Amino acid sequence: MLLRTIRPSRWANGIHSYSVDATFRQVTVLDDGSADAFRQIAFLPAVPAVLPRGHFSQLPALKSWFIPQHTGGEVFKLNYGYLHPYGETIVPLELTGDSHASTSKCGEEMFQHFRAPFSLFLDWTRSARPDTKDRLYLAQAQVMELPKKLKDDLPVPDLVAKAGKGDIYDTNIWIGLAPTYTPLHRDPNPNLFVQLAGKKVVRLFKPEIGADIFNKVQAKLGRGGSAAFRGEEMMKGEEKGVLETEVWGDQARVLNGGMKGYEAQLERGDGLFIPQGWWHSVKGIGQGITGS
Repeated sequence: MLLRTIRPSRWANGIHSYSVDATFRQVTVLDDGSADAFRQIAFLPAVPAVLPRGHFSQLPALKSWFIPQHTGGEVFKLNYGYLHPYGETIVPLELTGDSHASTSKCGEEMFQHFRAPFSLFLDWTRSARPDTKDRLYLAQAQVMELPKKLKDDLPVPDLVAKAGKGDIYDTNIWIGLAPTYTPLHRDPNPNLFVQLAGKKVVRLFKPEIGADIFNKVQAKLGRGGSAAFRGEEMMKGEEKGVLETEVWGDQARVLNGGMKGYEAQLERGDGLFIPQGWWHSVKGIGQGITGS
């Protein structure tokens, strides 16, 4: 996935919304995608907002990296002919699934983070079955480390350059075979989250509410973990289960009069602004490749 993090020079009534779960407040979808409207409605007030649907559909990567599995379909696969020439590029990968080690307990979850050639990920996605338990996820690959041609497919949106000072802290790519999952966390800078292929659901929480959720989970487990990074403890075992239940389970509806947080569903070409300090968790849904 493409995650643009913008340094806070301070960025953030067009009014139609979309939500998967009615118990979560719907993130406003802006009618006007101009930098001025975005700055006044979302960036300066520091509230989440979805840009007009398909606002980023002209990014070159949408068409060069991803192609429909079937003509005219909405399920996508990677464009292997285009991407394989860059297979020697080293990228960060995450391996999740059931542990096969002889020293592990039966059914114990596995999580490994490592760097490997891009070709390993491409070959896996080409052969993986939709119901496979062991999964590879290209997680938080820095655009600046990609070959020039691939970087050129992901130009900085005008919105980023014009709405604030235009300086960018980091730009990352996330690609996987749905379903995918990113646990509850917060980032130190505002984010512009752009969906390149497939569908994702994002749940967001104000800083104080997200902190309460995370601290509640840590207290329940007798731990003091950090949500500043995607650690192993958040991706497997007891903490993963408890944290996911707090954000995505039935009890996620009971706080704040049934409106505990915000939710948005993003499809190809959509973009979501996530204000600085807002907690969020992301799920890739549907079938095929999802990329942001």
